[in-house]
Amino acid sequence: QVQLVESGGGLVQAGGALRLSCAVSALTFSMYRMAWFRQTPGKDREFVAAVTGTGSTIYYADSVKGRFTISRDNAKNTASLKMDRLKPEDTAEYYCAAKYSIGRTDDYASPKAYAYWGQGTQVTVSS
Repeated sequence: QVQLVESGGGLVQAGGALRLSCAVSALTFSMYRMAWFRQTPGKDREFVAAVTGTGSTIYYADSVKGRFTISRDNAKNTASLKMDRLKPEDTAEYYCAAKYSIGRTDDYASPKAYAYWGQGTQVTVSS
């Protein structure tokens, strides 16, 4: 059974940092693009960052570029999101997601492209 388990969320002051982790099981991890999305109540799930299976290509939403860093460790089947210089508007439930790498490569920002999701971890940034 495929499982994605996020951890590392919490409460932090504006300007602070957090590191989210996503532990993945029952997948050939290196064959999957990994991504992070976030969602606030009443809004659609929003793309944050994605990394290809080999780690060779990385994508960021403009809103987090230069502040967030996505990475992956294929030996440990984990993906991470380092979030620096956090802002109150970064407050959201953060989800990791996995998509089999074969196929389209231009759909990295679409939640519909991802077959597997974690349960989410809450990030709250106070002003």
